[in-house]
Amino acid sequence: GVKKDAYRIDYQATLNCLNAGRAVGARHFVLLSAFCVKNPWLQFQQAKLKFEAALQEQSDMTWTIVRPTAFFKSVSGQLEVVQGGAPFVMFGDGQVTRCNPIAEAELAQYLMDSVTDPTRRNLVRNLGGPDEPLTMRKQGEMMFRAVDKEPNYFYAPLWIFDVIINGLQFLADVTRSEQLEDAAETGRIGKYYAVEDMLTTDPEEKYGTVTLQEHYNRIAVEGQEYDPYTTMFARARVGKFGPEETAAEITTTEPVTGK
Repeated sequence: GVKKDAYRIDYQATLNCLNAGRAVGARHFVLLSAFCVKNPWLQFQQAKLKFEAALQEQSDMTWTIVRPTAFFKSVSGQLEVVQGGAPFVMFGDGQVTRCNPIAEAELAQYLMDSVTDPTRRNLVRNLGGPDEPLTMRKQGEMMFRAVDKEPNYFYAPLWIFDVIINGLQFLADVTRSEQLEDAAETGRIGKYYAVEDMLTTDPEEKYGTVTLQEHYNRIAVEGQEYDPYTTMFARARVGKFGPEETAAEITTTEPVTGK
């Protein structure tokens, strides 16, 4: 999400994919973007928008831009620690933001279907899952229900982000340190998701059948390994025939071109 990586990946690498598709005569390009570009005050959001503009300006291929609200993995990271007895951490009063995340497998299905669905050509689609708006507090309640524990919450003040970000930015400006600049940007990313809704309410912008509660219930019993996307706590999946099987099992959600 830092500036250098954002423009190398979210813009330049994706532009390379587009140009490679154009060179071989591909007819349609499906882009996995992000819902958060609607309010772009982060570097990676601006890089994504720059590529979106390039995609829409060219005329060699039709395109579909899909902007998912959030993946299940982005709202599942606390389950293991909660299961171990730690409190669920939320910002403000737990009611600041709302979201309806989407299952990664169902998002992947939507992307693949967009390759051949003519109704999605030259379409920008915000996309969330089937849940009603979920606050952080509601997510915590669902998580405790999944692990069968009494709710235990820790409320972190939102101002802590500003203290950290401003301190890091001050030091970055004084020392001209790219590392500190990147750290400040990482802090801004954390704040963004603590204060911005990731929510679709239009029925056309809700997709799939797997709810977040169903996801929590499953990983509480089976562990994160059933879903290779989920969190930093998940162990790498290795199939019975070794790493090669693992690679084949994982669905790719990178830009997709169709001929």
